[in-house]
Amino acid sequence: MSAETPAAPGQNEHYLRVLRRNFRTWRGDRPFWAGLFVLLGGFPIAYFPYANLQIGHLTLAMATTAGAGSLIIGVLLGVLGVSLWFQKHVRTFAGVAAILLALVSIPVSNLGGFLIGFLFAMIGGAMAVSWAPGESETEPAKTVAKGEGETPEGAPVGTADSVSGLSEPNDLSGTSPANGANGRHSAG
Repeated sequence: MSAETPAAPGQNEHYLRVLRRNFRTWRGDRPFWAGLFVLLGGFPIAYFPYANLQIGHLTLAMATTAGAGSLIIGVLLGVLGVSLWFQKHVRTFAGVAAILLALVSIPVSNLGGFLIGFLFAMIGGAMAVSWAPGESETEPAKTVAKGEGETPEGAPVGTADSVSGLSEPNDLSGTSPANGANGRHSAG
């Protein structure tokens, strides 16, 4: 092996660089920032009702009767944030639940942790609901040129798309005569 021969990727590479690249890959496959915002939103919501503020020699106790409710909301937001990281398929449920818990925290937990936790949880919930998994780079896009490929036997005949030249089925309800349903269901 000569000095001009390039080394294989990943070989003789510092372990921190490998860890960073692996973390970036892991982070890109899931709603990481949404989970982080939801998790960070749970901390002030759970903390402020139990906090004692010191102003000089004056101690201001923030404890209210809704302390247990705010603790539950904060813990649930933390669990939702972590579940967004490790179970990305629950992103819609976790996002909607985070938004609802943030709204409930306004009257229950000192204006949602003085609006800090409320805003973090709302932004994270909205990010979780709107996140969509990216397309894999390993799968090449399959293109069909006009005139190539044949229609399978028994496939419904569709209308030609004027933009791409591809044909699509006209009936999207699945009740066309080609599939034998003909508008009737098997239940009756």
